[in-house]
Amino acid sequence: MKQVDFKNGKIFGNVMQSVLPMLVAQVLSLLYSIVDRIYIGRIPGEGTSALGGIGLCFPIIIMVTAFTNLFGLGGAPLCSIARGKGDRGRACDVMNTAFSMLVLTGIVITVTGELFAAPLLRLFGATDGNLPYALDYLHIYLIGTIFTMLATGLNPYINAQGFASTGMFTVVIGAVTNILLDPLLIFTLGLGVRGAALATILSQILSAAFVLRFLTGEKAELRLTPLKNLRALPAELTGKNPDNKFRSIALDIAGLGSSAFVMQFTNSLVSIVCNSTLSKYGGEVMISVYTIINSVRQVLETPVIAIGEGTSPVISYNYGARRPEQVRKAMLLMSCLGIGYTLFVWILIERFPAFFISMFSTDTELMKDAIPALHLYFFAFVFQSLQYTGQTTFKALGKKKQAIFFSLFRKVVMVVPLTLLLPGVFHLGADGVFMAEPISNVVGGTACMTTMLLTVLPELKKMDTPKTAGSPY
Repeated sequence: MKQVDFKNGKIFGNVMQSVLPMLVAQVLSLLYSIVDRIYIGRIPGEGTSALGGIGLCFPIIIMVTAFTNLFGLGGAPLCSIARGKGDRGRACDVMNTAFSMLVLTGIVITVTGELFAAPLLRLFGATDGNLPYALDYLHIYLIGTIFTMLATGLNPYINAQGFASTGMFTVVIGAVTNILLDPLLIFTLGLGVRGAALATILSQILSAAFVLRFLTGEKAELRLTPLKNLRALPAELTGKNPDNKFRSIALDIAGLGSSAFVMQFTNSLVSIVCNSTLSKYGGEVMISVYTIINSVRQVLETPVIAIGEGTSPVISYNYGARRPEQVRKAMLLMSCLGIGYTLFVWILIERFPAFFISMFSTDTELMKDAIPALHLYFFAFVFQSLQYTGQTTFKALGKKKQAIFFSLFRKVVMVVPLTLLLPGVFHLGADGVFMAEPISNVVGGTACMTTMLLTVLPELKKMDTPKTAGSPY
């Protein structure tokens, strides 16, 4: 499959060749969970409660994604920067270290989740009505954790090598399988939410198999050695390997990936706080409403995430190759695409809110509560693109401290306190939960973008002069 030429190609062409396959991959990846919810919401007689039960699993599912991003999105920019410098050995070491960490973490999450599923779901706001659905889904979903983490966590290393179309195809395999299996297992075989979870893990197994096959094959520029990595893992963890290369690289990956990890971790925290608060002020129905709105957000933010992740390897490669003008062009293109898209989406939501809600439920009573909540939640959606642009740039340039700070600032400093204060202290009830998001988007997005421009642009300007030759990254 065609490899994107980051070295000689034009910025617009490189970005679009990376973004478009990434967009398709992101959309199809989203279908793993979204299609589940679409079908689950239509289970006769129990769709609304079942949908709320699945929503309660979000914090744990998001945590799986957080650890996946820690080693996947954390190592991919380092891999791209090493390629830009011509250091293929370093690039391979980064990818192989990430593989080992994904496997190890997947095992720990699976065991921990299976042992403590029920008390965790109670903590997240589960009731006697929706807890059985949540447990049915989660117990099966956790079995496939390792495959989910490998499929998603290694895909950025395919994109980092310029094989964006291959990265897209790895997701296509799983997504199509999931779409075909969902109705068969949920309705035809009558497995309900358990069928949705089973369809998801079977699909992820296929995706993981394809990713491993490509990265260990001859077409890959950087070769993965999974068996060698797993055999060496005990020695690495016990400190018996004298060169300590594994530990050093793992710390580098985790340091840069911590921004993506924190972003997902805080999403999990926000989900827990929102579900718990809505359970108090709105009951099971409002938890189902939040599940739907969260699902709509995942659908609509996918393109802007794809724009960022598709541009990231272009920025990283050119930064490593010390070509500041190319970095600036990629940043500008990413900003324009993100702002234009989010503004267009906001207009669509204002005009056709019922359409987006109806994708997940046709319950007329639910619709009455969901439409005003959707308007509140997406009021400042355009500012979300500023957050993604700033975060992506910091991460692509290896600036982990800034990336981590703004991940924490918007979610932990802004969203969580607002979610707790607005409903009770300011007497806004359930509406206060949905208002926390736009307020944090305006403040957090503006702060992140402004800081990025004030710090990154001067550095790129200095990079143009000979006296600053050499980069710490």
